[in-house]
Amino acid sequence: MVLNGPNLGRLGSREPDVYGATSYAGLVERCTALGKEFGFEVEVHETNSEQQMVEWLHEAADGQVPVVINPGAFTHYSYAMRDAAAQRTAPLIEVHISNPYAREAFRHTSVIAAVASGTIAGFGIGSYELALRALAEQLTTR
Repeated sequence: MVLNGPNLGRLGSREPDVYGATSYAGLVERCTALGKEFGFEVEVHETNSEQQMVEWLHEAADGQVPVVINPGAFTHYSYAMRDAAAQRTAPLIEVHISNPYAREAFRHTSVIAAVASGTIAGFGIGSYELALRALAEQLTTR
């Protein structure tokens, strides 16, 4: 499961100098193609709703489904999402398109990082590819 938080559905038009020119549809296509390459199905979701994100994290935990998550702005303050992510029963990798530490100070804190298997940031859309590769490796060594 690849989960995307607020404003990520606007990829391609939202601050392309920060987030790149790839559209959200392009991200979905890339993630699903990589999943096939690695031998697993990838479901990609995007929401501006904290409630929906928490529900998807519960679904993943209940089904022992690995997660790649870009929490967007929820990264910095959503303790509800952090608590849902802490219930994970499979690897959970936090991703960011930009490098939060090279941006505004409020972006330097992630409430998700402490409960994630790892974090990948700053490689543009390639952050998702790196996360899916890491996930595939973790799943084959389990």
